[in-house]
Amino acid sequence: MSTGTRPAEYGVSFRNSLFTAGETSAVNEDRLQFWSLYLTRFSEGFGFITLITLLPYYINALDPTGTTVLGLTISAGLIVGLYTTGFTFAQTVAIVPLAWAGDRFDKRLVLLLVLGIGIFVYGLFPIVDSSASFIAIRALQGIAVTGAGLMTLSLVGQLADGGTRANYIGKANAASFAASIVGSLSAGTLYEAFGFGPIFAIIVCIMFAAWLGTFRYLETDETRVHGFPFTDLALNRKLITLSTFRVQYAFSVTLVRTWIPIYAGVAAAQGGLAYGGLAVSLTVVAEKFTNMCCQPFTGRLSDGYGRAMFVFAGGAAYGLVALLVPFSPAIGSALGLSSEIVVGVPAILAGATLPAFLPLESIPAQFTLFSGVSAAFLPLVAIAGLLGIADSFREPASMALFADEGTDEGGVASSFGIRELVWRPGSVIAPLLGGWLMYEVSMASVFYVGGAFALTGVTTFLVILVWAHGRRALLEW
Repeated sequence: MSTGTRPAEYGVSFRNSLFTAGETSAVNEDRLQFWSLYLTRFSEGFGFITLITLLPYYINALDPTGTTVLGLTISAGLIVGLYTTGFTFAQTVAIVPLAWAGDRFDKRLVLLLVLGIGIFVYGLFPIVDSSASFIAIRALQGIAVTGAGLMTLSLVGQLADGGTRANYIGKANAASFAASIVGSLSAGTLYEAFGFGPIFAIIVCIMFAAWLGTFRYLETDETRVHGFPFTDLALNRKLITLSTFRVQYAFSVTLVRTWIPIYAGVAAAQGGLAYGGLAVSLTVVAEKFTNMCCQPFTGRLSDGYGRAMFVFAGGAAYGLVALLVPFSPAIGSALGLSSEIVVGVPAILAGATLPAFLPLESIPAQFTLFSGVSAAFLPLVAIAGLLGIADSFREPASMALFADEGTDEGGVASSFGIRELVWRPGSVIAPLLGGWLMYEVSMASVFYVGGAFALTGVTTFLVILVWAHGRRALLEW
């Protein structure tokens, strides 16, 4: 394990847990620490994606309408935006104190605390009965998700050395994406069968297992950073350059990721495709699955070939693909796709007699997986998958760059805190912008604006990178 070098003025004391390659028990202990962090990432991702998947159903169930508060009129579109902005605003407020606490004290204890908060919060979601209570509980969820994300990524970056950092971060992100896949599929299916309650019971159980794993296997973090490392890291030239891209890219990702399931699930009268729960889940799963499969591989590539090129290429590709989302109905019609998804059964199995206790007497020649979906369904799923591939090149490279700088300059949690702070304006404002665009302009305009933000972000990044760091910086970082 490598703890990196930190400035003396912060009064850093180092964790003494180095081991040699021949010490098998130490290697196994380190592996268990990584796996406990991966489980925590899994639980965080499971809870987060569940709410994203269920968002259109909360919109339908709560039926937000315009209201007046202190003489100000709040439209239904802005209330829909607050369903996400309440979450992201709480994240923004929590970043600095949580990151400071992670560097100043034991990251393990901070992680256990926020996991405990998460267990409590997810237990509250089944009692939501109004837009106000939903927004308030989403805000508490934002604190739990932010704390878990900051501490797990900080600990992964701290445990891994510089030559493998993006690879380990990619694996941690893959665990989160695996949870996203399981969560979104189960959320849609369980909601249609049982409603909201059982879904959140499962989340509470998974988060409790993560809490136990962290308590049992993660070693005490003895690294201490005195002072306020945000100050120096905020002036780091590499982080400033990367932030010029990230602050714009946050608008793109927030708009596109939030509105793809909304586009798939809301009624046609609101500009959506009005798909059922499982179909909506698959539009979310497609991006998560491709991202999960690619990130460990793209993380290794970033470790070997640098960070900046992967950030630039992934961001540009994401913006271009996002522009295609509103064209999914036209693509489906041009390809002559059916409104039903049918899977044929091999001739050798078709007609075979089934046991009497099964609902079917024999195996049919074909199964209908989805009926009542439009020709846009498969193109939308494919586009979502391409978005996941594009972002898999950017994310581990970006995270590793922040971890590299934080480890070298003191305060890896603060480095990730800056990364989150740069993201916050987009994540807070974009849902409000998306809600307004959806109701006042069109559903398609949400994706046009989202794609444009990604493209302007990579353009700004490239210009500043070349101007401030030289023409070869794109290849050398």
